[in-house]
Amino acid sequence: MKKLRCLIADDEPLMRERMTDLMAEHDDDFEIVSIATNGEEALTMFHAKPVDVCFLDIKMPVKSGLDVAAEISDRAKIVFCTAYDQFAITAFERGALDYLLKPIEQERLTLTLNRLLGDVDTPPEDVGAVLHLIGNQTPSTQPPLKWIKALVGQDVKMFPVDDVIFFQSDTKYTRVVTEKEDVLIRTSLRDLLDGLNRDVFWQVHRNAIVNVNRIATIKRDGIEKHSLLLRGHGERIAVSRHFAHLFKQM
Repeated sequence: MKKLRCLIADDEPLMRERMTDLMAEHDDDFEIVSIATNGEEALTMFHAKPVDVCFLDIKMPVKSGLDVAAEISDRAKIVFCTAYDQFAITAFERGALDYLLKPIEQERLTLTLNRLLGDVDTPPEDVGAVLHLIGNQTPSTQPPLKWIKALVGQDVKMFPVDDVIFFQSDTKYTRVVTEKEDVLIRTSLRDLLDGLNRDVFWQVHRNAIVNVNRIATIKRDGIEKHSLLLRGHGERIAVSRHFAHLFKQM
């Protein structure tokens, strides 16, 4: 059997070195082909050299491990390397992902690698439900965001976050749309999601978060394909396959 090709992504040099050393004990079955220092770099490396397994740290600069997983989980097995507590572990255990709790031990890594070897011919599962669960169960130390501030010309406008119909990535900015405003802010979609009330604001695509109270119609455009029509705005918002599970029971 050919070796499984692996990518390691972690912003901590010691953790990258630790994983490399531990994986060396299993070089008969696994080959490390790429080592990334952040999420954006991990995606670039993955697209240049596709791999079978990605070992992803959750908290990384530029793009988090969750962001990376949401983009490539249909093409590779995902294993999170995490320092999170039982909240996140419960989420992992309920889904299709594996995890390694830092500090990573050889015995636990061996268990994960054996699972991967036994599951090599099984197509990767949709992990959208698990990613959503992780986001909801990871405890937040800050209260939900109440206000949005946006620079419009020379003025700073403020409006309640509950007035927002949807947020959408726009190159280096995030578009914020209400019934009366359509502005750009510098806060990334990922950082916004960390501060929003997850019961009200759902990520439905890697570039879109919607206010569920504004959903008027869920359009089914085919198997696993959905789009949303939102009250107060005529634009249709696509739902990616990774987040389609949110609407299956509706």
